[in-house]
Amino acid sequence: MNRNRAPRADAHRNRERLLEVAKTAFAEGDKVSLESIARAAGVGIGTLYRHFPTREDLIEAVYRAERRRLCEAADDLVTGPDAAAALRSWMDRFGDYISAKREMAETLRAIIASGAITAEEARAELSTAVQKLIDAGASQGTLRPDVPAQDVVASLLGIFLACGAPQQREQADRMMDLLMDALRVDRRDIR
Repeated sequence: MNRNRAPRADAHRNRERLLEVAKTAFAEGDKVSLESIARAAGVGIGTLYRHFPTREDLIEAVYRAERRRLCEAADDLVTGPDAAAALRSWMDRFGDYISAKREMAETLRAIIASGAITAEEARAELSTAVQKLIDAGASQGTLRPDVPAQDVVASLLGIFLACGAPQQREQADRMMDLLMDALRVDRRDIR
């Protein structure tokens, strides 16, 4: 058997379907059974375990896939006409991403403690996405070029640590608006 070949198309579809179903299920609570995830994805439990031998493997895969999608969203948003609006839209997506992870927090902390995921890796990937949006805004003259993307990511993390509960989303939105105000070029300073 050639272990270097690409997975079959149906195996890839099954994996992606499992990740999508698990994302939704874990957003509602991480105590959901793996059997119910497999059933909702339309596959047998053996298929789930072939792709994800443990609950932690599945949660890690969901986390990585969602982080990748969030970062790839910056590539789509940066092509728009207003980079500042694109960055603010990305911040909303970041908030949704963080909110969806609340129910997986305990398991994610254990995965991070094991070293399988590092905070540095996540922040670097997120910072790269934010930097694309800042660079586009700087080119348009709407966003300050002197703000490190890492500071924006750290600020967003702080906002959602302080206001991460669903009932606090309105306050988180106001705080993201304040952050955006600090990132915008002040037109009065342009001469």
